[in-house]
Amino acid sequence: MKTCPSIKNILLLDSEGKCIARKYCSDDWPTNNAKEAFEKAVFTKTQKSNARTEEITMFENNIVVYKFVQDLHFFVTGSEDENELILVTVLQGFFDSVGLVLRGNVDKVQALENLDLILLCMDEIDDGGIILETDANVIAEKVATRSIDAGAPLSEQTLTQALATAREQLTRSLLK
Repeated sequence: MKTCPSIKNILLLDSEGKCIARKYCSDDWPTNNAKEAFEKAVFTKTQKSNARTEEITMFENNIVVYKFVQDLHFFVTGSEDENELILVTVLQGFFDSVGLVLRGNVDKVQALENLDLILLCMDEIDDGGIILETDANVIAEKVATRSIDAGAPLSEQTLTQALATAREQLTRSLLK
């Protein structure tokens, strides 16, 4: 029986193995302790690698694909019978979309400051483990449109969002 390609989790860890962002789509790790233990174990197994490009490993009957950049470690996990190329495509989509939303400054500080955008990227990639999107440009565009809330007070908007809101209001007032 064929099923849709799926993933079990997407992880973003720092260079010490601490979780920055994670999204679990499987009941394989039912508790927070189980999730943290998995993250620590997969980090320990892969930390000696210099994964500047995508790498693939088997771990606890799962396929784990991963990539490191600066002080961030990106992971995507799938079942042992999942297609590795699909998992690598998901990883690359996640990695590239994070790079786009962080404007090329992919490091721990920027990731923490823009955690909401990274979590939105994760949400755009999959729904309950089913892969929805892997194109980084599409993911980043959806995240950008979801993160701009013109109804929010100007004090709660970023400078770019505030300028876009002001431009929109000025345009509306000129067209009246």
